[in-house]
Amino acid sequence: MGWALAALALVAGYVGYGGPGVLLALTVIVFWLMLQFSRALRTMKRVAGRPVGAVDSAVMMHSKLHAGMRLPDILKLSGSLGRKVGAAPEPETFAWRDRGDDEVVVELQGGLLTAWRLRRAESPA
Repeated sequence: MGWALAALALVAGYVGYGGPGVLLALTVIVFWLMLQFSRALRTMKRVAGRPVGAVDSAVMMHSKLHAGMRLPDILKLSGSLGRKVGAAPEPETFAWRDRGDDEVVVELQGGLLTAWRLRRAESPA
């Protein structure tokens, strides 16, 4: 979708204003790409200092997940990188565990959240 909009901006710039319109469209496209890159770097910088697969509360994280979320949104929510579970390329599966041993497992297909589940820690009898 993004590439189609970029191509449309280039065509509209050329049709409307010729060479200067194309330059304006290219400038806007590069600015948009820089914003996306900056956003990704900020997210990665924020989660890099935390232990991998750790989350403050697995139950709270589980309650805030919804279908269609992207990995950067999940990283913001958890505050850390997820621990990779399984070796299969699709679905990508990541897990986060809290101090009480509750664990949230998420599955991503095509970069979007498709399934998630909460594994509660077993309480001693």
